[in-house]
Amino acid sequence: MVAILDKVLFALDEVSYARGGRTVLDDISVEIGEGATAVVGPSGAGKSTLLRLLNRLADPDDGAVSYRGRDLREYDVLALRREVALVPQLPAPLAGTVAENVAYGPALCGGGCHIDEPLVLCGLDPGFAERPARSLSVGEQQRVMLARALALKPAVLLLDEPTAALDEKARDAVEHTLEDLRARLSVDVVLVTHDRAQSERLADNQIVIRDGRMGRPTPQLA
Repeated sequence: MVAILDKVLFALDEVSYARGGRTVLDDISVEIGEGATAVVGPSGAGKSTLLRLLNRLADPDDGAVSYRGRDLREYDVLALRREVALVPQLPAPLAGTVAENVAYGPALCGGGCHIDEPLVLCGLDPGFAERPARSLSVGEQQRVMLARALALKPAVLLLDEPTAALDEKARDAVEHTLEDLRARLSVDVVLVTHDRAQSERLADNQIVIRDGRMGRPTPQLA
């Protein structure tokens, strides 16, 4: 069994998951603590699947996942996804304005939000609010996705390869935004990346996955 310790956000206990007859995760047991944790490994290792398990966009075939010491299946799934918000690898803005995209999540929950605040947190001028979201650059769209997640005021951000589709300049800008967010907000981050150097720039701790299994851990980065 995985021990539930103070300051542990998520615990995966002997978790396995298969898709289309192929094992994606195989007997994973690991704890993810508060702060910023990077899940690192090559493409196809199972990193994104692990991330999706953390807010029940997928459920394990075997084993259990807990959040703050409580089995994920005990949470209301919509409430969980408001508290543990996922930003996908490829930006997929809705048709409409940036403001409509940012307000989408809170509207689903029957509430509203101040559009300017999450935009500014993500490095976008409030003047972006009325621009068509799909007309923006990929880097700007990625920031809109981040702002849409932040509009829910989550406790945890799940980031799936947040800079994979960006050029170096846009990558550096998004990384700077993420570092600024951590400094300004009380939010924990679980970041999936294939880039070991990026994990060292953005994360306090590291989990390594290879071929659906735990690799050699590097629990504390310099």
